[in-house]
Amino acid sequence: MASYKLSFKRSAEKELRAIPSPFLRKVVDKIRLLSEDPRPHGTQMLAGDDRYFRIRQGDWRIIYEVNDGAEEVIVIKIGHRREVYK
Repeated sequence: MASYKLSFKRSAEKELRAIPSPFLRKVVDKIRLLSEDPRPHGTQMLAGDDRYFRIRQGDWRIIYEVNDGAEEVIVIKIGHRREVYK
């Protein structure tokens, strides 16, 4: 499988920096794995919009979009499960 390029919306970069350090490493590792497999086991499409996917890392959620034509994964939003969908 080809390696996908990772990119972040500016707001997602800010959200990533705001994650407490005990959880940051696991969230970053999960995001890095998306470049190798953009639809790993446990990935779900968001209800109401078939362009976006969600992956879980503990209580944190990573919302992203996959562009297969350009082989790119775009991280849209990162947040705690009780806040990310608002």
